[in-house]
Amino acid sequence: MSAPPAVELDSLGYAYPDGHRALDGVTLTVAPGERVAILGPNGSGKTTLVLHLNGVLVPTTGTVRVDGLAVAGDDLPEVRRRVGVVFQDPDDQLFMPTVGQDVAFGPANLGATGADLDRVVADALALVGMAGAADRPPHHLSLGQRRRVALATVLSMDPSVLVFDEPSANLDPFARRELVEIVTALARTTIVVTHDLLYAAELCPRSVILDDGRIVADGPTLELLADAPRLARHRLELPRLARLATEQPGTIARG
Repeated sequence: MSAPPAVELDSLGYAYPDGHRALDGVTLTVAPGERVAILGPNGSGKTTLVLHLNGVLVPTTGTVRVDGLAVAGDDLPEVRRRVGVVFQDPDDQLFMPTVGQDVAFGPANLGATGADLDRVVADALALVGMAGAADRPPHHLSLGQRRRVALATVLSMDPSVLVFDEPSANLDPFARRELVEIVTALARTTIVVTHDLLYAAELCPRSVILDDGRIVADGPTLELLADAPRLARHRLELPRLARLATEQPGTIARG
């Protein structure tokens, strides 16, 4: 029997209490191990969509399932363990005196103790290239390091689905590349919400464009980003140097 989709949205609709309909009939399937970017202008419904993946928001219409489990009712605690969300600002996620205490917080609350807890912390930090940092205060770290520690706090819970909110925001080029290499090496189902189209191309083979609460495009990331008229229709734009390289190959190199 084949595994169920990692994420399955069926006719998902959501209206805020003021009546604003933020999502309208969103149907999306993400296979286990897939990396998918969700692109769209401000107000398109991206954040509203991902808040449904761990039950922070409850659909007005339609259904949401993770690994075949309904994001509702008795399944909700297990879904929340399986869906790990890495916030844009790592300081929203790091609140303990040391890195190790931050990474240990989740598994400790699930009952892990002693050597088992130490092993979970060490393994999570090793996965993000922060081995040996357990005793350091988070506020002594660079932004890129804090973002990796925030990811480690999620990995310590052994989620099957990772969700990133603007993972490249304010990172320098080297830190951006480090994070891409870490995430791709994890080989887990990954959903990336981002305005950074080039980062989406680096990290996610597939992208979805969301606009006005609806999916308006779904396909290979490079194909979507090569369609400048479609990007413009949905208020998305590649950086100028990337456009020049696409429109006039060799221009930048010759310059």
